[in-house]
Amino acid sequence: MRFIDREEVHRRLTYDICIPLVRDAMIAFSAGETTQLLRSIIPLADGHLFGIMPGALGATKPFGAKLISIFPENAAQGGQSHQGLIVLFEPEAGTPVCVVHAGEVTAIRTAAASAVATDALARKDAKHLAILGTGEQAATHARAISKVRAFKSITIWGRSPERAKSLAEKLHAETALPVTARDTVQQAVANADIICTVTSASEPILHREWVRPGMHINAVGSSHAGPAEIDNALVARARFFADSREGVLNQGAEFLRAKHAGLIDDHHILAEIGEVLAGTAEGRLDANEVTIYKSLGHIVQDLATAWWLYSEAAT
Repeated sequence: MRFIDREEVHRRLTYDICIPLVRDAMIAFSAGETTQLLRSIIPLADGHLFGIMPGALGATKPFGAKLISIFPENAAQGGQSHQGLIVLFEPEAGTPVCVVHAGEVTAIRTAAASAVATDALARKDAKHLAILGTGEQAATHARAISKVRAFKSITIWGRSPERAKSLAEKLHAETALPVTARDTVQQAVANADIICTVTSASEPILHREWVRPGMHINAVGSSHAGPAEIDNALVARARFFADSREGVLNQGAEFLRAKHAGLIDDHHILAEIGEVLAGTAEGRLDANEVTIYKSLGHIVQDLATAWWLYSEAAT
């Protein structure tokens, strides 16, 4: 049994490696080549969560599960909000062969998935990125999405102005781009072409009237039914894409709120992003459309990246 710790994941799982891995996993998932169950989420005290995500990359391919805790306040102390383990089994004898640090894989693969969706849905000439949130996913999203679009500027908003300013300074040092912290969400998104919502907000922070034609939005922060980052009117306005149709129909908070308000029905999910990537569904149709990618994350993304870490190290 091998253990791959956080440092090794961080060192080896670069965005240049992870983005293609996640892209292929999302295509395979939407083609029905993989198997997974809806995640099980157990509420804990003080808004904390424990999630269990089982799945298989194919009938004769590796399988396993992710066990993950979600403690959002950890990010304020510089820790990880998502912590846990990915357990891998090899397919020939069903032997457990590896345990991987799930927090670091989640941080990298979630941002890589948003980069994949952004590349498929955002305008090719997108130049300005807005990040709403200041936790771990804020930094990883800025890094990953910069791999698929050439930005001229980045704006940051967070509930803590001090943390927003600190993140802006950090990303400026990394990218040499103008990175500016803004006092309000409206200011942060005013000139954006791409918006990433990566907050722990319980109620919507991004509203329809602040979103210009042609914007693309990655809705990432809410990973279960309940808390929502985007208001109902914006969900109803946009061309809406899911990482998993079943997942969003059951656990996509923004979609479910708009549906319960009577603004949309199940057909508002135009396609899974894997279908767009495979060319079996249309993505953006023109430069003025607003597109939304709803990210819940699914286990085949974790398994694909974790298996690469294990198998590449073993060869």
